[in-house]
Amino acid sequence: MEGAALSTADLARELSTEQQHLDILYARLDAVRARAAVDLDRVRRAPRVPTPAGRAERDAFDAWHSERLAHLRSVEDRLCFGRLDLLDGVRRYIGRLGLADDERTQLLVDWRAPAAAAFYQATPAAPDGVVRRRHIATKARKVTGVDDDVLDAEALAEAGEAGDTELATVAGEGALMAAITAHRTGRMRDIVATLQAEQDRIVRSPLAGTLVVQGGPGTGKTAVALHRAAYLLYTHRHRIARSGVLVVGPTPVFLRYIEQVLPSLGETGVVLSTPGQLFPGVEATRHDDGRAARVKGDLRMARVIREAVRRRQRIPDRPIPLQLDGESIAIRPRAVAAARGKARSSGKPHNEARVAFVASLLEDLTDQLARARRLDPEDLDSRNELEAELRAGRDVRREVNLLWMPLTPAGLMASLYRSPGRLAEAAGGILGETEQAALFRDGERAADWTVEDVPLLDEAADLIGADVAASAEQMERARERSEALSFARAVLDNAPQAAAMMTAEMLADRFAVSGPVQTLSERATADRSWAFGHAVVDEAQELSPMQWRLLVRRVPSRSMTVVGDVAQTGAAAGTTSWAHVLDVHAEGRWRVEELTVNYRTPQRIMRRATAVLEAAGIDVAPPRAAREGDYEPVLALVGSRDVAMVAAAVVEAARAHDVVLAGGRFAAVTTRELADVLAEAVRGLLDGEDDLAGRLDVHSVESVKGLEFDGVVVVDPAGILAASGRGAGDLYVALTRPTQCLTVLHHGDLPAALDS
Repeated sequence: MEGAALSTADLARELSTEQQHLDILYARLDAVRARAAVDLDRVRRAPRVPTPAGRAERDAFDAWHSERLAHLRSVEDRLCFGRLDLLDGVRRYIGRLGLADDERTQLLVDWRAPAAAAFYQATPAAPDGVVRRRHIATKARKVTGVDDDVLDAEALAEAGEAGDTELATVAGEGALMAAITAHRTGRMRDIVATLQAEQDRIVRSPLAGTLVVQGGPGTGKTAVALHRAAYLLYTHRHRIARSGVLVVGPTPVFLRYIEQVLPSLGETGVVLSTPGQLFPGVEATRHDDGRAARVKGDLRMARVIREAVRRRQRIPDRPIPLQLDGESIAIRPRAVAAARGKARSSGKPHNEARVAFVASLLEDLTDQLARARRLDPEDLDSRNELEAELRAGRDVRREVNLLWMPLTPAGLMASLYRSPGRLAEAAGGILGETEQAALFRDGERAADWTVEDVPLLDEAADLIGADVAASAEQMERARERSEALSFARAVLDNAPQAAAMMTAEMLADRFAVSGPVQTLSERATADRSWAFGHAVVDEAQELSPMQWRLLVRRVPSRSMTVVGDVAQTGAAAGTTSWAHVLDVHAEGRWRVEELTVNYRTPQRIMRRATAVLEAAGIDVAPPRAAREGDYEPVLALVGSRDVAMVAAAVVEAARAHDVVLAGGRFAAVTTRELADVLAEAVRGLLDGEDDLAGRLDVHSVESVKGLEFDGVVVVDPAGILAASGRGAGDLYVALTRPTQCLTVLHHGDLPAALDS
């Protein structure tokens, strides 16, 4: 809707009005912070009550006030960003948290509250009681601008006739365009002030089931998913905060890029992980080549690993003779088969079922030894002594172990990779010979774990279980945890004030008898069996079926926000169909929401990127760009493939971007093979005194996913296309990273789709 812009005097008056309210809000925030600090100090200085209940109640208050104070301190920047003028004359301010004065008059509404929904969802066609929506721009504690959407002009005019002489500046998209065109900083900022209606609808979507957020480049998928996590933690705190939210992103670089978003929204109960970090103790960053990745990502690997474990549960071809103090006994195949059947029928993992196997086999050996010594096999004391003697016998232990060896996930997988014979035994009839050969790694390389190995290690761990000593330790920890929860519930039953602040799980998590324990994030990261309340999975199209299998173990409820774009799939074992991966684990329990507007990439650039997919025969409906853009993509020839010359061309292109944009962050994107050497060459050209050195990064296509930059230099597009079977998707990713400028450096082999 078009409208009259404010005069200088009117704008000054509007800014003054908003500044007055912002001053009130910050004064209130400071007062609440000060009160929280005093309350925390009072709790810590209070005399210790010499009872378990008194100590636990004190701990509950300490924990609650500490977390409350941390939350209040996290919302300093852009505390208030919006205002709603409603049909009934009420004025409602929207911000990062809720604030009320001492008389409980609402000063600021939390953006996640139902009362704030209209700020994102109201339209002129469906104003939902909103006359005007105002975006308020601030820097530090100062109002720097206002930007209005008039949704009900008639109601606003009537208000003016009634004495309200305020005029409306009807821009509406000004706040959004300012956010879109602002220089990137290398860290993702939250978009809480500029969430659009289709994005907000997804943020507030119900918790249950798996929600797929499908959208092309620049549609805000990642930001929407993170805001959804904050919204769910706010709305369903008691359901999911106790077990946390898992956020899975493609690379460590990506996690660093997004790590401040949720804390800026006041949420810290989140575990960030890459797919290579989802198995405790492993930090895999290297990827397998496409051939091995496809095999490892295939669900058939679950059958291979199961068979590999079962192959370690042996039945001998003939009796194994044993000598024990002159008596001859034997491990008999029939007894081993019976023991194995009993152990397997327990349904327990390999290491835990081994206890039943050993007990059953020792029972047969004890019978033999009793008969050899002419003892009563029914005499309990005699049996106990004989069994203890058998357990202590070195030969007995060795032979029993060889029949049912205790396993570790790492040991099992390494033995498969370095032993073609063992792999053939496990994979025969499941994988072909060529597929088996793709898995071979000799020597120490067998345990050099890749990202694709992580779900296989997890699969093995699920089948193997913990070793017996670890199981006993886990049982003891579980017993202690159960006792701690029972005690916490009893404390909170007798302490209603503490119960209003914390759940029993939060109290038990926060403190143990010996003092503070690990944070939720630390415990969840170290515990493979931890079940998260919700997961956000970014760049999910890159995950293999085996990686999905792992994720479902981490989130057995299937409550997930899955974010991705099947047109951008680059991983060899990734997917081009959500149904293909999700019907396996959550059939009938997943749904798709699509984001249709590209807020990042200008249309001038999107035309070229979309042409690449079309030329490869990939049918895609690209998102509608929010703006045409100011700069046409530049195609530049680099006559030599010499890395020094290519690096010089990259720096020259980045400097050209820097001139027209007057600052910002830039990236060169190229193949995995070239990225490292090009990065080193670029660093050599930019010494530490050059301002561009801190603003120009070099990425492979794999590491740039999910990131965005003011200007991007794509190096060797033909090489990117040829690097994998999904090269068109990779090139599409590279071309759609910029918010402003794009330069394509080529060696005379420019793909036809770009030269049009």
